[in-house]
Amino acid sequence: MVRRWALTVLTATLGVVVLASQLAAGLPVVGGVEFLIFLAVAFAVSPRAFPRSTGAAEARRASAADGLPIVYWRPGCRYCLQLRLSLGRLARQAHWVDIWHDPEGAAAVRAITGGNETVPTVVFDAEAVVNPDRGWLRERLRRL
Repeated sequence: MVRRWALTVLTATLGVVVLASQLAAGLPVVGGVEFLIFLAVAFAVSPRAFPRSTGAAEARRASAADGLPIVYWRPGCRYCLQLRLSLGRLARQAHWVDIWHDPEGAAAVRAITGGNETVPTVVFDAEAVVNPDRGWLRERLRRL
């Protein structure tokens, strides 16, 4: 649990430090703006920026039943965030598995990638794609 939130807490803490230094320098508006930027970045890299994660076993069962893809991801991953943001509301049409929270999900990714935990990894219709093209996944989700 701690590892999932470490980057978020670090980013927010840095925002507080920057705010305090700007206040000490007599620049409250600049400090406030910079603090808000740090908070936005902290949210973007947090697990809350993603749809609710499920376990790998639950995601496989659900995917078999509804045909939706499984997206393996981890907090703080820049490519996962880019994928999530590019999907917008379509992201809800996938089963998200946080590999830092689910060891079985991490093992699934290692099996797909030859021992690495490279994310995002998407499994769609029994086809696994590591770091997929965002447009490709968007189009596939729109067709559902």
